[in-house]
Amino acid sequence: MRRPQAHTSMKTGIATVIKHTGSHYLLSELPGWEPFPCVLKGKMRLKGSSSTNPVAVGDRVRYETEGETGSIIEVLPRKNYLIRKSTNLSRQTHVIAANIDKAFLVTTLIFPEVKLPFLDRILLTCEVYNVPVTIVLNKSDLYRGLCDESVEAFKRIYHDSAGYDIMEISALTGEGVEELREECRDKVVLFTGVSGVGKSSLIKSLDPGLSPKIEEISEAHLQGRHTTTFYEMYRIATGGYIIDTPGIRGFGLVDLKPEEIALYFPEMLHYGRNCRFTPCTHTHEPGCAVKEAVENGQIAAERYNSYLGMLEEGEKYR
Repeated sequence: MRRPQAHTSMKTGIATVIKHTGSHYLLSELPGWEPFPCVLKGKMRLKGSSSTNPVAVGDRVRYETEGETGSIIEVLPRKNYLIRKSTNLSRQTHVIAANIDKAFLVTTLIFPEVKLPFLDRILLTCEVYNVPVTIVLNKSDLYRGLCDESVEAFKRIYHDSAGYDIMEISALTGEGVEELREECRDKVVLFTGVSGVGKSSLIKSLDPGLSPKIEEISEAHLQGRHTTTFYEMYRIATGGYIIDTPGIRGFGLVDLKPEEIALYFPEMLHYGRNCRFTPCTHTHEPGCAVKEAVENGQIAAERYNSYLGMLEEGEKYR
């Protein structure tokens, strides 16, 4: 006598991607937290996308399941995302995360030493793709009293001139951690920055129950080693969700023409309205209000030099 075959019902729904490892994904229907595995159905790709990852952490997707593993069948429209291009001549791009309520750009003044042009690239990309961003100056316990002048100079560049919020924090001593925890409450936030700035340590300080990988700085080169090897979202006990990313070494700009770059430097956009010529590249034109603002110290020379570097790169990749 033949046994009746077990019937497995098909389930469909909408969930958020919380982890991405190669071709495999974990999803959860937020605000709940019940992760389940999924794969991409067939050769699904985003229309018009040259990205290496058609689905990113933070994406809201439509899925169907029959059995233990589901299939992602559609990526819903994104409200925003953060994307970068390889800094070589490749045209490949990579979406870092999507649907972000706020990005925290984690940096340090020392150990590892801050690279301002790198910060400026991430800040500009946040502006382009409508991602609210706050700068987190981590490891305050290392520089407090030793390089206070450098801290004030950093604040003049990025807060006073460019208008970005800056939080001084120490994952080691707990300074500023409670304030950061409140900033994360009931939001999907992204932590990004170069290797070694303490992103994973910060996440653990926000919720000691989490266990992101943490590794020491290489003393030989004062640079961080890559610890996070994939993109992952964590739920913190006090409310909110944090996307942790691998340390980024290169950050190429995507889909941005040279003449558009200045529009995404808030301080240059402000003064650029008074330039004699429109459009103005802010490099050689007479009556350029941006160059005048740089000479007067109203726009930081460091930010202007970053802009010139991006202009040069933009011409190179055209």
